[in-house]
Amino acid sequence: MEKSEAATIEMGSTSRESKGKAPLLTAAVHHNRAAGGYKRGAAVFDLILRVCSVAAAMAATIIMGTTEQTLPFFTQFFQFRASYDDLPTFTFFVIAMAVVTGYLILSVPFSIVCIARPSIIGARLLLVTCDTLAVTLATAAGGASAAIVYLAHNGNSDANWLAICQQFNDFCQRVSGAVVASFVTVVLLIFLVVISAFALRKKH
Repeated sequence: MEKSEAATIEMGSTSRESKGKAPLLTAAVHHNRAAGGYKRGAAVFDLILRVCSVAAAMAATIIMGTTEQTLPFFTQFFQFRASYDDLPTFTFFVIAMAVVTGYLILSVPFSIVCIARPSIIGARLLLVTCDTLAVTLATAAGGASAAIVYLAHNGNSDANWLAICQQFNDFCQRVSGAVVASFVTVVLLIFLVVISAFALRKKH
């Protein structure tokens, strides 16, 4: 009689413990599903922004790298011509933005991996690190070139630097467009860094 009562008490307590654990397991499963859905959504948004960044960086590189203008008049000894490679700052711009473009293209497969496996940490950590370096490089290229574009438009009377955009209007318009595209790339890269940082923070 005592054994049956003990067995009944033990079975009752076991059933109560299992009932208590079931809601906890269900809550944990729902939490993991919600976290996975958040990460997958962030990864999809990351891929969209990454493709837009590729387009902006590539546009900046191509526009600057093909910028050249020759004035229709010349003298016996001089021909008035302006090209991006006449200025080391613009040459650095083309090289830096080409590097950023190449990196962004190579990073697209990693972004797709993050969509397929939202819980992966290694690929996301690699992206946020390299994205930060790309932001730095693109900002340096865009900032330095913006200063030259400003001088080309306005000159500097203290240094006796004349504004050349009245003569080389097409040249100035193209380099200005390239600089704008580089800053668009910078903004998109900053968003990518923020998205990756939040995705890593949501790992639990």
